[in-house]
Amino acid sequence: MKITRFLPFAAAALLGLASCSKSDDSDANGKLEVRLMDAPGDFRSVVLDVRQVEVHLKEENDPDGWKTLGFTPQAINVLEYVNGRSALLVSEDFAPGDLKEIRLILGPDSYVIGTDGQRYDLKTPSGQTSGVKLKLDKATLRQRSTFQLLLDFDVAKSIVERGNWNPGKDKKERYLLKPVIRVVAQDLRAGIRGTVTPAAALPQILAIRSTILGPDTVSTSADASGAFQLNGLAAGTYQVQFFPSTTAPAGQAPYRNATRTGVNVTNDQITDLGSVSVQ
Repeated sequence: MKITRFLPFAAAALLGLASCSKSDDSDANGKLEVRLMDAPGDFRSVVLDVRQVEVHLKEENDPDGWKTLGFTPQAINVLEYVNGRSALLVSEDFAPGDLKEIRLILGPDSYVIGTDGQRYDLKTPSGQTSGVKLKLDKATLRQRSTFQLLLDFDVAKSIVERGNWNPGKDKKERYLLKPVIRVVAQDLRAGIRGTVTPAAALPQILAIRSTILGPDTVSTSADASGAFQLNGLAAGTYQVQFFPSTTAPAGQAPYRNATRTGVNVTNDQITDLGSVSVQ
């Protein structure tokens, strides 16, 4: 498995990887599956206006390598896909070969709903003109096999508040979209799951693995029952951190941060942490 970090957004870019087969012989094709999941942020909704998707099948500087995909423009709320849930965006026959990168054109109607319930338009530098790109490293489709990409969109890092914004200014000028995506080739399907108590703490959860390129961090949040699951992890040893997002009711012990160290994750297996207390 190869993990690639790249700033330009592609969380919805692969929504339209359909009808890309170069061959009429379906037996010679592979299958491409694309799933979308999200690392949560401090918003009620994050809606992306996706207008056009192109895939590049040749070398980076070859202008003839781009192919426009059969994609229906749509708005996608990426916050619907957290806590181990993912959306199956594509399951299509695809001619064998290498995928080099994806280019996404965004429309003008992307926006967030803040914790204050207000809508704020998202400005996307270059996304509405030249497009934003996601490079793929060693994404090779083979005959009669399935290649799956999991796109992990990090909302907290991708949406940036303008440094000079204040409540008296136009709400449209508050946020910029500078996408951060973690891409996992799904020949590995490892994960971590567990349950947090008390569930009312609603913690944010980070799984951190040290690599030669620096920490590889994946995040999610526990649901109302306290359950959580992180998918698409590389094998290795992780530190799992828990950060309650609420305060304990009066008369109860306060919620506290918690950490589990030395969590071993093995290829194609889900590591169960059991119950983790944050009180």
